[in-house]
Amino acid sequence: MTDVDTLIHARWIIPIEPAGRVHRDHALAVRGGRIVDLLPSPEAEQRYRASDTLHFPQHALLPGFVNAHTHAAMSLFRGLADDIPLMTWLNEHVWPAEAKWVTPEFVREGTELAVAEMLASGTTCFNDMYFFAEDTARVCLSAGMRAVVGLIVLDFPTAYAQTADEYLHKGLAVHDGLRAAELVTTAFAPHAPYTVSDAPLQRLRTVNDELNLPVHMHVHETAHEVANAVEATGRRPLARLAELGLIGPSLAAVHMTQLSAGEIGMLAGSGASVVHCPSSNLKLASGFCPVHALLTAGVNVAIGTDGAASNNDLDMLEELRLAALLAKGVAGEATAVPAHTALRMATLNGAKALGLDDRIGSLERGKQADLVAIDLSHLPSEPVYDPASQIVYTASRAQVSDVWVHGRRLLKNRQLTTLDERAALQKARAWRDKIKP
Repeated sequence: MTDVDTLIHARWIIPIEPAGRVHRDHALAVRGGRIVDLLPSPEAEQRYRASDTLHFPQHALLPGFVNAHTHAAMSLFRGLADDIPLMTWLNEHVWPAEAKWVTPEFVREGTELAVAEMLASGTTCFNDMYFFAEDTARVCLSAGMRAVVGLIVLDFPTAYAQTADEYLHKGLAVHDGLRAAELVTTAFAPHAPYTVSDAPLQRLRTVNDELNLPVHMHVHETAHEVANAVEATGRRPLARLAELGLIGPSLAAVHMTQLSAGEIGMLAGSGASVVHCPSSNLKLASGFCPVHALLTAGVNVAIGTDGAASNNDLDMLEELRLAALLAKGVAGEATAVPAHTALRMATLNGAKALGLDDRIGSLERGKQADLVAIDLSHLPSEPVYDPASQIVYTASRAQVSDVWVHGRRLLKNRQLTTLDERAALQKARAWRDKIKP
């Protein structure tokens, strides 16, 4: 027999790759944080001797969710300014609140709250865009959470930096400090075309020719953004980014609610990814991402929650359900984004958008064991004919029982193992009392 660290038996295992596959009564063998085998349970018991053998007779086991766009620390602004249009929300509420309150302590404690929420709802990796990325990274490394921390760039001053050059300088220092980190990597995160001018984008592109990091950016979020760009420059934002050499496989363009057929074709030809944030787009009335048209054209489409200040949660199960339903409504086609496609968007497609698809996003030999177990024996999910459909159309985050990152169990029987949930809540309430007494 071969020794492994963990042998996880589940009623259903959904590997994501190959597409559409569901294994019944199978087991996953994990050693050194990596998947070494996926095979029928009786064979697993004969072949492997595990230090820890786990049984999930009513659960589906699948890759952990990849939240491809969020602002984790903004969880401390959850509910601060609701039911307001995007630019009013930003200019009159969010940016003033950030100028007053955002500090390294704010980012650490907001990220702790966010990571606790994400782990408890099945997310094992998130792509962040916020200030003080080094503090976000510290929280993730301490908790054992996988993350891509954004090296934010803006034209205007904040508590973090005063100029675009300073943002880039600080971001590169964060990148250098994380070179040896297994779980936390980096991406350039220029905020949006309307907040970052040509010169810093050109410098970013030049630096990235050497580093080859993902480039994570809000693009074509609203019709207002596009119209303003056309009025000011005569070009749509995507055309400007193309002229700057930023449309390519490294780009993860977030929101993308305003797209022409020609732009969809350009994205498909470039290898760029789109990150769809359905709840946030609905809440801010930003528009509808043409997900079905993008997927049909061959564009990699991932899913993100956006920040809890505009969502107002970080629940990827809710997002993938909305993504599937909205795609059908927007396309006028019931077959658009079926359940297995929605799960792929929330796992492997997200990993691809972040340049991590060789490590995570599917349950394949050699990949890192980032996993989520979802209990399908709850009332709303029975009877189970197709576990993939039940996860997408019925499951809630209350059904997430266990989560592993790199083989380490961070959620055990609904209890966090590396974060103090009570302490995170106390800190969040203390911030509430300071921000809006």
